[in-house]
Amino acid sequence: MYLMKMDPRALVENPNHSRQTKPSPQADALLLASIKAIGIVHPPVVTPQGDGGNGFVIEAGRRRVRLALKAGIEEIDILVNDADNDNAGANGAMRSFAENIVREPLNPVDQWRAIERLVALGWTEDAIAVALALTPRRIKQLRLFANVLPAMLDQMAKGDMPNEQQLRTIASASLDEQKEVWKAHKPSKADPRVGWWNVANALAKTRMYAKDASFDDELARAYGIEWEEDLFGPADEDGRYTTNVEAFLGAQQEWMANHLPKRGLITEANSWGQPVLPPKAERVHGKAAKSDCVAMYLDRDGKVQSVTYRMPEAKKKGKDADDIGAVAKPRPPVTNKGMDMIGDFRTDALREALDRAPIEDDTLMALLILALAGQNVSVRTDGGESLYGSSRLARRAASLFNAEGQLQCSEETLRVAARLSLMEVLSCRRNASNSGIVARVAGDAIGANIFLPNMGTEDFLSCLSRQALEASCTDTPVLPRARVKDTRAALVEHFKEDRFVHASALFAPDEKELANWLATNAPEPDEDEESASGDDLTDASEEPDEGEDEFREAAE
Repeated sequence: MYLMKMDPRALVENPNHSRQTKPSPQADALLLASIKAIGIVHPPVVTPQGDGGNGFVIEAGRRRVRLALKAGIEEIDILVNDADNDNAGANGAMRSFAENIVREPLNPVDQWRAIERLVALGWTEDAIAVALALTPRRIKQLRLFANVLPAMLDQMAKGDMPNEQQLRTIASASLDEQKEVWKAHKPSKADPRVGWWNVANALAKTRMYAKDASFDDELARAYGIEWEEDLFGPADEDGRYTTNVEAFLGAQQEWMANHLPKRGLITEANSWGQPVLPPKAERVHGKAAKSDCVAMYLDRDGKVQSVTYRMPEAKKKGKDADDIGAVAKPRPPVTNKGMDMIGDFRTDALREALDRAPIEDDTLMALLILALAGQNVSVRTDGGESLYGSSRLARRAASLFNAEGQLQCSEETLRVAARLSLMEVLSCRRNASNSGIVARVAGDAIGANIFLPNMGTEDFLSCLSRQALEASCTDTPVLPRARVKDTRAALVEHFKEDRFVHASALFAPDEKELANWLATNAPEPDEDEESASGDDLTDASEEPDEGEDEFREAAE
């Protein structure tokens, strides 16, 4: 390395310089005033230009050279470093990085870019930390910028930085998720700054921490839990976490089941975070007795908690003196989401069967009566009470009229109108359109089960409990695995070339439920006698005339 003088305009810009973000105008003004007053104290460091060039490339001091030109200085001192002894640019990159940090703190995005360049040149994270007097943890924090969307990085490089908590949330999300959120929250000309709180809030995921887990690593592996390190948390605490909330809570539940005391039960927490105890149970706040019971539950953070309670003494003979009560309900075989999916599957299959399956005319008419008895059908009563009728049903009926407005149609037109009307009315969805048990009877009558889709998918099988999932392995070569995740994956793979329909999705209703519905809606004896008389037939013959006028008006 040697010192020489040179015109600053002859120096070549380094394309890999560390400071990508422009310094503040105040910092530039201070340095410019210093150069005008006393000149450049520390000469810039340059290296001979490679690839056949005869100039010099600025390794450190690009800002000093720029401000020297602005001050009108025609010649400055420079330190020329021999490129042959520079370890292929690695040492030069470190000198440039360290020199910039000392003179003025770099933007965190520029620090990350410089660190990534050093890593590419062969520097390890520990070596970078020692050279820059930073902690390895800080180097890992800065390298989280590699997980941030490039458009967000450009905004951060302008000085619009999120706080550490927000940066951690953003960096933990996938790039696809960041893209979707950035579309809604990217800056505009009217508001050039980003609301990072809104961005982080949209990307936030519930975290379950290893420090709150009662289960061991073996159970964690069995549930497929993979811990991630929280680099922004306190350094003296276990910052590992997972966003797989379902697996974490499942492992906690299994740990409680394996460590349940003799007089203990597993319960749930209410909306206030307090355990739900059996009826008449009294919570014990003092010293517990041997006859007292223990309730274990998970709090809002997923931690295992336990409380002691006492049941009232048995007064009646034959009552079990060791009764601890019961409050916790086991997970249902199919979750609410699974039942919603079953409702969608049934409705689609029912409508496809109504559209394509062979149906006898008498069955078709019976189904139409069943459909009109559905709980989602709206009518207008004779008393004028409006129950919000469907205009689409009126259009189906209007198709039965000829051009002259007379109720006249072919058998084929009648069949098509009946099928379309049933498709409009019958529904098994778990919402206000649910027709109830009549839709399931209809689907069973016309064989809609064969139109149900393959339910052996990851999306649906994830809605099944362990017991229900293992029961689905019956009549298949798939054997239950130690991990629910593995059993589900094996079933999904097996049913790729086959069709699986869960028993709870079949249309045939429960016999007791059907018997209760029939008993509830059985006609009264008086109604049977009135139906046997000719009065009802006369009334029935008169009703089409009134309806015909309405249909004619609708057709016109």
